[in-house]
Amino acid sequence: MALLDQTPANAGAAQEGTSRVGQWLARVHPAAWLVVVLLITLPLFANSFILIDIFGWAMILGMIALSLMFLAGYGGMVSLVQMSVAALAGYMVAIFGNSAASEISLGWPWWATLPVAIIIAVLFGTISGALAVRTEGIYTIMITLAIAAAFFYFTRQNYTIFNGFSGFNSLKPPEIFGINWRDHVPFYYLILFWAAVSYLVVIYVSRSPFGLALQGIRDNPRRMEALGFHVTAHRVAAYTFAALIAAIAGILLSWFSNQISPGTAGIGPVIDILVIAVVGGLSRPIGPFIGALVYVLLRTFSLDVLEAVGLDGSRFKLMIGLGFLLIVFFSPDGLLGLWERWKGYMARSRNEFDPLGGGER
Repeated sequence: MALLDQTPANAGAAQEGTSRVGQWLARVHPAAWLVVVLLITLPLFANSFILIDIFGWAMILGMIALSLMFLAGYGGMVSLVQMSVAALAGYMVAIFGNSAASEISLGWPWWATLPVAIIIAVLFGTISGALAVRTEGIYTIMITLAIAAAFFYFTRQNYTIFNGFSGFNSLKPPEIFGINWRDHVPFYYLILFWAAVSYLVVIYVSRSPFGLALQGIRDNPRRMEALGFHVTAHRVAAYTFAALIAAIAGILLSWFSNQISPGTAGIGPVIDILVIAVVGGLSRPIGPFIGALVYVLLRTFSLDVLEAVGLDGSRFKLMIGLGFLLIVFFSPDGLLGLWERWKGYMARSRNEFDPLGGGER
């Protein structure tokens, strides 16, 4: 009888879960489905350069910028240490795994190297967050920038563990299930998988009780503390979660570059991640990936464009800076802000036109 009594309840719960999934899928914009289909089928008609050097690189940078977006957009904390967390994960893969510097690398198997690398990088991100969460605004930015700068100079000057200025070369993903993940198609799908997981997890966490509490702390920390929420603990936990995303991206970045060096976590790349997140937009998780794609396209083709019009190709960084400056100037919320303004303009235009009357209202 107990089993019979529980069956309708279980069936109802299953139907309710199915309906929720159906409602969520119905809310997805058709353009989003088009992007998903394009990304999945891209290897069918794109070469290795487009797959890895454009979309693969953009998705890796987008993941690191996504970790920053989570802290800044949902927690109100602008952290410049995310690239350092990613680089540390890459360093740990080289130190505990295999590299060209065999006198330093320990040669552990991948199933032991990867978890240890992620754990150490997440601990680093958590400690950095614990130091930064007691400050606000410009002071948070300065503390995280100081940590990033200290990490950069330490790795460049330490030869015993981090191999100094040279870093580590010949970092290749392991062969798992008989698949060579360094081949451009498997590696592309590996990057796409983790980028999609990171994106979906950030959306889920942002709508969970923890994410909603974090957004409440962002808006009014004193009121949330009065309601019984531990403000500092929530902020540190946010750094831990963001560090996990950055650590996974850092491992992928080391495999993408086939090396890890102090330049990976230099001041320039640290600022680039902030620029990518801001240009794409800090309001939604898709923004960092859009900003990363724009950054990669400008970084890849701006030199050729300058030389094609007869200008000095060495000034390609100036072109990149001007492109980002124009985007931020016209839209403080980046490209997502421009998109929202365009949709608002189109909606107003439709409202001003009366299709039944054949003219303006």
